Amino acid sequence: MAGAPENFAKMVKEVRLQLGLSQEEPAHEPGVSFATINGWETAKTVPFKLARAQFEAFCERIKAQGKLL
Repeated sequence: MAGAPENFAKMVKEVRLQLGLSQEEPAHEPGVSFATINGWETAKTVPFKLARAQFEAFCERIKAQGKLL
């Protein structure tokens, strides 16, 4: 999926907005706080490999359900 941190930040925000979610809702998947999601979206922080992989797996599952472009 997204390579550089700024690309990941853009992806996180786009996914969240497409799904109509608050920052808190997508935080449950990788087990992080809404503040962490905010940090990812603003590229102030980058996720650990495990959290990023869990978020990307969440995106793939949502895509498979036809809920995400």
